[in-house]
Amino acid sequence: MPHKIRIIRERKKDFLELLLLADEQENMIDLYLDRGELFALYDGGLKSVCVVTEETSDTCELKNLATLPAYQRQGYARALIRHISQYYRGHYRTMLVGTGETPGTLSFYESCGFVRSHRIPDFFTDHYHHSIVEEGITLKDMIYLKKEL
Repeated sequence: MPHKIRIIRERKKDFLELLLLADEQENMIDLYLDRGELFALYDGGLKSVCVVTEETSDTCELKNLATLPAYQRQGYARALIRHISQYYRGHYRTMLVGTGETPGTLSFYESCGFVRSHRIPDFFTDHYHHSIVEEGITLKDMIYLKKEL
C-alpha cells in the first residue's frame, strides 16, 4: 500500500472531526491531544489518524485511532499500528490501548498483536455525558489491551 505517514505537530485540532469518530466527546480528546503525538496516514489524501501518549517511561498508549468511514476495512488503521509499533520500539517496552467491550474492535486489536490486560469499571458511564453505543452494545467498562514492543 503506497502511503505516507506524517507526525502532525501543529494545528492538531484541524483533525478533530476525524478524531471524534473514535472518541465522541471533545473534552476527552482535549485531555490527551496536546500531550500526545498525532500521526496522519495519507494515501491520495487523508485516510486515518492516531494519537499516542507517554504514560510512563516504558509505556505509551494508543489513545485514538480513526479512519474515514469510506476507507475503513482497507488496512489503513492496521498500517498505522504497524508504523507506530516500529516507531516506538526501543523507546517504550509496552503499548496500551483502551477501548469499549465490542467484539469487532477487540478482535481487531488482538489481530494486531495486542492481548487483553485489564479493565476500568464504569469508565464510559463515569466520563461521558451520554451513552456510547458501538456494535449495538452500550459501553460501560474500558477494556485495556497491551502489546510488547
